[in-house]
Formats: sequence, structure tokens, C-alpha cells
Amino acid sequence: MNAGEGEILLTVFLKHQKDKNLEEINAKLEKTEFWKMFPPEGIEVVNWFVMMGIGQVAILKVPGHRLREVNLAIEKSAWGAFDTEFYPTYDFMPVLKNIKAQHGIEM
Repeated sequence: MNAGEGEILLTVFLKHQKDKNLEEINAKLEKTEFWKMFPPEGIEVVNWFVMMGIGQVAILKVPGHRLREVNLAIEKSAWGAFDTEFYPTYDFMPVLKNIKAQHGIEM
């Protein structure tokens, strides 16, 4: 899951709008062609989760220069179905493994 040079991991929270039921959310996503637009072509989906009672969480690998494309795809296709939050992230596992190894703890 490590991002390469010039890439970031971007965690995108797609929170269900509580005033809409699933049928209404899906109708909005269909109308805005969400599934065609997000993520933009060439942006790697590292993982995608459904969080019951909250919505969905997508983890993307994004070249830094393409961050605006991801934002525009959300603005054009997800708004009205989801409230959105973005968190640039990084893979902490190599650091954690190193810390554990320094303390003689196996993972």
C-alpha cells in the first residue's frame, strides 16, 4: 500500500446523507454518473470499505498533481448523495514493524 514518489494515499469518507434512504442515494449516484467519474481513470483504489451506519471509505493512491481531479470528481458526482471528508494518509506499517523489532516484539 506504500505510495511511490510523488504519490499520496488519500482516504475519502463518503458519509451517507441521513435525510436520504438508500434508494434516493443510489438514484442520485446514477444521475450524476458517480461510478463512472469516481475515482478518475488511472487513480488506483487501494481499498474500499462500507462502514455500517456511516457510509463508505475509499483509500486511493493519487499522484500529487492529480489531486484536483479527484476533488472535482467528488464535487460533480458525489455531492447530494454523500457528505465528504478527505484525509491524506500514509502507510505506518513499515514504521510500526521497525519500532516493534527494536523492542524485540514480533508482529
